[in-house]
Amino acid sequence: MLNKVEICGVNTSKLPVLPNDQVNALFIRAQAGDKQAREELIAGNLRLVLSVIQRFNNRGENADDLFQVGCIGLIKAIDNFDLSQGVRLSTYAVPMIIGEIRRYLRDNNSIRVSRSLRDIAYKALQARDALISRFSREPKIEEIAKEIDLPAEDVVFALDAIAEPVSLFEPVYHDGGDPIYVMDQVCDEKQEEKRWLESLNIREGLSKLGDREKRIINLRFFVGKTQMEVAKEIGISQAQVSRLEKGALLQLRKYV
Repeated sequence: MLNKVEICGVNTSKLPVLPNDQVNALFIRAQAGDKQAREELIAGNLRLVLSVIQRFNNRGENADDLFQVGCIGLIKAIDNFDLSQGVRLSTYAVPMIIGEIRRYLRDNNSIRVSRSLRDIAYKALQARDALISRFSREPKIEEIAKEIDLPAEDVVFALDAIAEPVSLFEPVYHDGGDPIYVMDQVCDEKQEEKRWLESLNIREGLSKLGDREKRIINLRFFVGKTQMEVAKEIGISQAQVSRLEKGALLQLRKYV
C-alpha cells in the first residue's frame, strides 16, 4: 500500500530534499509573509510525511488518507516552528506529524468515544509527556490526575476509552513454535464444565508421557520457561527440547 509511487497525486519518487541552510532561508522568508517560501517549505519536507506514515503501514489505513493528515501536521509544524531554538525543522516536525496521525486514528476508531472523554485523554497524554520531561521517569496515574486537576478514576477511564482495540488474533507470545494469540488467553467463565473436562483430559494425556517429556511440558507451559532455559535445566540441547516438546504436544492432542 505504502510502496506506490503516487500518493494524493504526488509523485513520491520525485519529492525534493532541501538542505538545512536552504530550509532556514525559506523559513525566514516565510516568517516575513512570503507565501511562496511557505509553499516551498511544505513541498520540500513532504518526504518527512512519507517516512512517518511508513510507521503506520500495519493499521489497514489508506495511505492517501494518512499522507493528507500527515501534511496537516507538517503545516502546523512549519507555522509554529521557532528558528531561534536552534533545532532542525525536521526534529520539530516529525513528532507533530506523528501526533496528528495518531489523533486521526483515535478519532476514527471503530469504537465511538465521546468528545469529552477524548479531551480528558488528550490532556492526560499531554500532562504525561510534560511530567516525563520534568521528572525523567514514567509518571503515576495519580500524578497525571493531579496535574490536570481531575480524579484518577476519570483519567484511567478516558485513557482506556481511546485505547485501540486489539484483535483476537494478535500474537502475544512466540517462542519459535506456534504463536499464542489473544483469543488463547480469553475464556468464558460460563464454560466451567468444559474446562473441567479438558483439565481431566490434559491430566490423562500427561500421565501417558515419559518423565522427561512430562517435565518439559511442565517447565514450558506451567512454569513459563523458554526452550533455552529448559534445555539448560535438563542438560540437553534446545533442538532436543523442541523435538521432544512437539512430540509431547502431538500426544496430548489425542486427548484434548
